[in-house]
Amino acid sequence: MTDLELQKIAVEVRKGIIAGTHSAKAGHPGGSLSAADLFTYLYFEEMNIDPKNPDKPDRDRFVLSKGHAAPGLYAALAHRGFFPVEALTTLRHVGSCLQGHPCVQSTPGVEASTGSLGQGVSVAAGMALAAKLNGDSYHVYALLGDGEIQEGQVWEAAMFAGHRKLDNLCVIVDNNGLQIDGNVDDVCSPYPIDDKFRAFNFHVINVEDGNDMAQLRAAFAQVKTVKGQPVAIIMKTVKGKGVSYMEHVADWHGKAPNDEECTVAMEDLKKAGEALCQM
Repeated sequence: MTDLELQKIAVEVRKGIIAGTHSAKAGHPGGSLSAADLFTYLYFEEMNIDPKNPDKPDRDRFVLSKGHAAPGLYAALAHRGFFPVEALTTLRHVGSCLQGHPCVQSTPGVEASTGSLGQGVSVAAGMALAAKLNGDSYHVYALLGDGEIQEGQVWEAAMFAGHRKLDNLCVIVDNNGLQIDGNVDDVCSPYPIDDKFRAFNFHVINVEDGNDMAQLRAAFAQVKTVKGQPVAIIMKTVKGKGVSYMEHVADWHGKAPNDEECTVAMEDLKKAGEALCQM
């Protein structure tokens, strides 16, 4: 797909995030919106997957280590064809297959149950090692939050992956600069993130704008060239990206838009989609 086509899909993914969290009256829109472009690029361009055969053995695996960004993952899965888009408005409802955090038993396309921060990347490293031991060709991708990497288990997993030279593992950090309590560097600074991953024998790729498809494309092209090391992509993003009143606002980490706010958000996204159609 072209970057423009991917950008249009990302707008629809963002609409799904707003629709889901509004319907649930709960959820985490801010960090889902910041990662919407990444979700779109992975599921529509990068990963070897087949919604009609979701369990095919050679499929690439994605682990949402920052499991609270489930509304973004669900929206990407729905638009990719794993389940109907209409299901997004059942987010967090009793009996829905779309719960507040990813559940491998109930949601088509989900590879790991996550939500306890720091643990998903360990699961991803285990999947990558399993592929190596079994001689399988699939790749494993894991998305972490920049607040999440304050967890010690992240660095245990990084030490393990670097030691094992898991070059089939790509860890992505959504560096939107905000977590539930405010600025990440005020709460417990993780910086410099890139040097920390290098210390654990990762090949590091810094992406200045992780909401830009061209920059994501260049980063993942580089990933394919790396041998003998796991890769860490550190991408700077905007929390709440695409919704005017949510951008750069930590308060939107974990609350849903009300009726009026939902209307404004959808209008913002409608205008963004229309602008892309004019390009």
